[in-house]
Amino acid sequence: MLEDFESKIPMHKEIIASGKKITTYVYARTGLITLLHHYTEGDELIRPDITRFATSYLYLGCLNDKRGGLYMMFTSKQWKDSQFSKTKDGKFVENIVTNNDVWKNLIICLKGAFPLLKVLRMVDSDEKAAMGYIYEAMDQAKEEIQTSYNNNRKSYQPLWKIIDIRWDKQLHRPLHAAGYYLNPILYYKPNFKVDNEVKQGMYACLERMMVGDMDMVNKIDGQLEDFKSKKGFFGSEIAQCGLKNKTPTQWWESYGDAHPELQNFAIRVLS
Repeated sequence: MLEDFESKIPMHKEIIASGKKITTYVYARTGLITLLHHYTEGDELIRPDITRFATSYLYLGCLNDKRGGLYMMFTSKQWKDSQFSKTKDGKFVENIVTNNDVWKNLIICLKGAFPLLKVLRMVDSDEKAAMGYIYEAMDQAKEEIQTSYNNNRKSYQPLWKIIDIRWDKQLHRPLHAAGYYLNPILYYKPNFKVDNEVKQGMYACLERMMVGDMDMVNKIDGQLEDFKSKKGFFGSEIAQCGLKNKTPTQWWESYGDAHPELQNFAIRVLS
């Protein structure tokens, strides 16, 4: 999705190219690295990150964090007196760094990208199983993007369109809808919402995994009623306490034995 932002939205493409120009120019020249460290108190423009993806937007985030240091560097006497400031490339990079419009547009790009970066970090994290949370996280990311652009449809709609195309065609929306539905940690929250899209995705995933075995589909559908109403062991105190310290898969393994078909389906989805 973020690669599509970069390739299909002109502002993103231009700002990312400008950001890369700054970093490649500075880090190709030892004298400028020393000058950079002076104005950033030893910090780098590029930092390691646990997320394997979205390097372009991490570049932009780092540049934004060091904007003040970069501005002081490229307006300093040391820079003006250096041989670098007299070259075509040096003047070009200086114009980027001192152009307020560039930084305004960089912020606009980050507003669209950061909500997705949070989802990617969650998917990359080993702290909890992500499958049961991706659907909710993507919905929240879209809402954050909309809010960050002050509900200006013209601003957020191009990003939403890219997200929806990738989400529908490549990221198996029904599977993630089922993961959201079968995640007891989310399902049993008072504010849990199930709309038509979630229900359709849930049952589409069920039919697909059961390979057309309607007897099994109906059996699991019936067992779902017990899950929804906290019937039997699902509503026991120990099962409800388990929501606080177990992953969704562990929860089903611990408390779903009385509904073996549903238990197996839920574990397959959430795994």
